[in-house]
Amino acid sequence: MKRLDRSEIIFKVLAYVILTIFAIACLYPFIYLLSASVSSVEAMDKGIVYLWPIGFQIKAYQEVFSDSLFWLAYCNTLFYTMYGTIVSMLVAITGAYALSKTRLMFGRGFNFLLTFTMWFSAGLIPTYYNFKSLGVDNRYMYIIALGFNAFNIILLRNYFSSVSTEIEEAATIDGATEFQLLTKIYIPMSKASIATVAMFYAMSRWNGYLWAQMLLGTDDQPLQVYIRRVLETVLDKVGAGGVVLDYSPYSMQYALLVCSIIPIIVIYPKIQKYFAAGVNVGGVKE
Repeated sequence: MKRLDRSEIIFKVLAYVILTIFAIACLYPFIYLLSASVSSVEAMDKGIVYLWPIGFQIKAYQEVFSDSLFWLAYCNTLFYTMYGTIVSMLVAITGAYALSKTRLMFGRGFNFLLTFTMWFSAGLIPTYYNFKSLGVDNRYMYIIALGFNAFNIILLRNYFSSVSTEIEEAATIDGATEFQLLTKIYIPMSKASIATVAMFYAMSRWNGYLWAQMLLGTDDQPLQVYIRRVLETVLDKVGAGGVVLDYSPYSMQYALLVCSIIPIIVIYPKIQKYFAAGVNVGGVKE
């Protein structure tokens, strides 16, 4: 068994120590979030909650779960995340596949126009008026209007361009159509990159706030807008002195945040293997 010299031992010890500190720093906000959401109003007002709950209570969660608007907003967010990601991925995959082909007529021009949108944009106010003039005021138009992202299309296009042309040529000789090339070769060989882009889209839809608040009505607004509206209402009532709660408004805030991140925490480990696979992309050369 090979013996490690002193420098290697010191490096490994330092690496483990730094990684442990980094992991604790990343984990602590989630622990505090959960602890603060179930701590008593006295403990939160005094600011003595640092790690573990003090004066356990679940009234903040009961208040959240008893609100029908919370469940409506939650369902809206699930709807936007699921169908918005599907629509965006259909656009991204088909667009990236076409743009990755050198045989595409005016392909360089289309690629330039796509990249140009990343450099220059009309701005917030013109984009808002453009959405309003196009009738983006319901959940279906909202999904379509936000279904395009130049960066993600370019990301997939670059990966599709790295797929071996010999494989495509062999499939073409066997009579494969463009649709079969995409579904039988490119998509199966690009699972890591597709999963990464899908995660980008899903996170964007789940955390969507600005455009949802500006364009959608109350019944169509997602969870993030609901959280902001509820927090403003609760804090205004408490600040006015008209309401005495059995829980701290901050516990209410943290309870809402816990509910909003649970699906991400549950889903992420299931797709983590694709991110791990993506690390090795391009690591082996022919």
